[in-house]
Amino acid sequence: MQHVIIGNGPAGVIAAETIRKHAAGDSIVLIGDEPERPYSRMAIPYLLHGAIDERGTLLRKDEDHFRRLRIEQVRGRVMRVDTGTRMAVLEDGALIPYDRLLIATGSVPARPPVRGIDLEGVHNCWTLQDARAILQRAAPGARVLQMGAGFIGCIILEALAMRGVRLTVVEMGERMVPRMMGDAAGNMIRRWCEDKGVTVHVGTRVEAIERNPSGAAPGGAPLLARLSNGDTLEADLVISATGVKPNIGFLEEAPIKCLQGILVDETMQTSVPGVYAAGDCAEAYDPILEQTIVSAIQPNAADQAYCAAMNMAGRHAVQRGVTQINVLDTLGLVSTSFGRWHGVPGGDHVELTDAAAFRHVRLEFDGDVLVGANAIGFTEHVGLLRGLIESRVKLGGWKQALLANPLCLPEAYIASTRKQPEWRHP
Repeated sequence: MQHVIIGNGPAGVIAAETIRKHAAGDSIVLIGDEPERPYSRMAIPYLLHGAIDERGTLLRKDEDHFRRLRIEQVRGRVMRVDTGTRMAVLEDGALIPYDRLLIATGSVPARPPVRGIDLEGVHNCWTLQDARAILQRAAPGARVLQMGAGFIGCIILEALAMRGVRLTVVEMGERMVPRMMGDAAGNMIRRWCEDKGVTVHVGTRVEAIERNPSGAAPGGAPLLARLSNGDTLEADLVISATGVKPNIGFLEEAPIKCLQGILVDETMQTSVPGVYAAGDCAEAYDPILEQTIVSAIQPNAADQAYCAAMNMAGRHAVQRGVTQINVLDTLGLVSTSFGRWHGVPGGDHVELTDAAAFRHVRLEFDGDVLVGANAIGFTEHVGLLRGLIESRVKLGGWKQALLANPLCLPEAYIASTRKQPEWRHP
C-alpha cells in the first residue's frame, strides 16, 4: 500500500512517522514544495531574533532521518488531486499514485489588496526564504512597518522588536488581536506594546506602498507607505502579516468537500474515502462552538496528524474535536483566548481588570456553563479555564460565585468537576 502525504510541515512529518511505526511494510511518500528540509514555520520568529539558527528550525535534525525510516521525500508543488485515478498531479506533470492520501498543506498568507504589495522590500514572514530577506533589512534601528496585529502578527512583532528595529504596526481592526480578544483585552495588549516602544495604529489600513522619492537622500528609506488616517511613513522594510487561509486552492477540481477548510470527520477522513486531512487546512467539529472550524494551532495539527495516520495505517482512532484555544506571548505579556470568548446571545459575563498591572479576565457563560474566556496576566488559571470550558460542566451555584469573583476559578473547578454537594458552594 502506498501512502502519499502532501505537505511536509509538522502535521505531514508526524503522520509519516506514525504510519511507518504501524505499517512497517507500506510505502510512504512525503511531498514538500520548498527546497529546505522539513522545518517549522513557528520557529521563524526565534530565527529572526537570534535565539536559533536555520538548523534550529528543522523538524528533524538528523539528515538521514527520513531515509532510515524509508520515507521517500519528493520536492514539488501539487497542482491537483485526481480522486478517480488516485493520483497527485505535480506542477511538472509528474503523477504520484496513492492508495491513501493525507492533505497536510497548512496555510498560506492572505494577500491584502494594497497597491505596491509586490515592491522590493515588502515581504510576508512565512517561509525561510522570507526570513532571510527580512534579516537583511531588519537591522537595529531600521524603520519597519508591519501590516497586521493578529495572532501571527503579534508573534512577528515580538521578534522584530527584539532585533531593535523602529517598529510601527498598522491593524485595520479596532483593537489588537481582534479575532482572539475583546475590546478591553485587545487594547491592553496595544498599551503594553506602546509602553515597549512599538508604535501602533488600530482602525487603520495601509492604502498604498510606493518607492520613496527621497529614498536616495541621506537618512532616506526606500519605501513610503500611505495610511488611511492620512499619515505617510518611510520604511526600510514592510512586512505583511494580515492573516492566513487554508492552502486548498489546488482542490478546486476535486470532489473533496471544503468550506473554509477541508471538512473532516472524527477520523480525519474527508468526504472522499481514503483521503484524509490534518492541520491548518482541515476543518473539524468544535463541540464548544457546535460547528466546524479551522483551528490553526500546532497542537491541533499534531493530534489530527496522528489520528489520520493511525486510520491510514488501519488502526482505528478518533478525534473528539477541536477547540478555539490560543495562548500568546507578546513582549512578555501572556494572553489567552478560549472557546466562545465573544459570548453567546442571552449569556452572562463577568470582567475584572487591573489596568496598572496589565491583568484582565473576562468569563462568558451560557446558562451555568462556562463557554469562553479572555485572560491577560493570569497564566496560573490557563489549565483551569481550558478544563471548565472543554468539559462543559454545569457550575450550579459556582456560577454566581464566579460572577462575584472570577478569580475563584480553582475552587469552582474542583467543586464542579468533582460534583461536590450543593451545600459546599459559597
